[in-house]
Amino acid sequence: MELELSVDRSSPVPLYFQLSQQLEAAIEHGALTPGSLLGNEIELAARLGLSRPTVRQAIQSLVDKGLLVRRRGVGTQVVHSQVKRPLELSSLYDDLESAGQRPATSVLVNTMVSASAEVAAALGVPEGTDVHRIERLRLAHGEPMAHLCNFLPPGLLDLDTEQLEATGLYRLMRAAGITLHSARQTIGARAATAAEADRLAEKEGAPLLTMQRVTFDDTGRAVEYGTHTYRPSRYSFEFQLLVRS
Repeated sequence: MELELSVDRSSPVPLYFQLSQQLEAAIEHGALTPGSLLGNEIELAARLGLSRPTVRQAIQSLVDKGLLVRRRGVGTQVVHSQVKRPLELSSLYDDLESAGQRPATSVLVNTMVSASAEVAAALGVPEGTDVHRIERLRLAHGEPMAHLCNFLPPGLLDLDTEQLEATGLYRLMRAAGITLHSARQTIGARAATAAEADRLAEKEGAPLLTMQRVTFDDTGRAVEYGTHTYRPSRYSFEFQLLVRS
């Protein structure tokens, strides 16, 4: 199927940006599926009446976003679209499923540990209390997306590794009768350490998105403290901002 692409030469929006936005939308909406070839730059330029540098710039912007990749001897190929996560109380597993990705989980740690001052303060328990620590690598289409480290207060629910690899943490909480009500969340960014880079298939020092979240149930009890790192080439947070009246 040939894509419906067009550019508006009377628009103040640069031509390369118009093209890149249309291609990005086609990837996100499934018109360009992962693994498909974009086609020849020369043919695309001729079809739209654009110069090759303009088409090349549009394609390069999507390569930089991680949506396209140039493969020697193959051409420009579509990779998996970036997951845009809305800022609401949902799990990464659910977000990946709703985005049409194929989530998978590798459990790295599933044990009880002594709560540090930071973890104790977040969960509202005394320092040194035994808490449940879960460390997971979340993948989509076989590629690492995020490293998730979660702490749960003692006695909340039993979690075995097989369950954690089969579904999301929030689904397990809800199945155990826990009503998730609200959360306090902080989003940031920093450079990847050597260990983080190795886990997430990035280079040491590459930028990573970070997220810290404390989740509360309907009684106001803290039921989870998470500290997560994400690959920005594959993942972003989406905000909706409202003007106060």
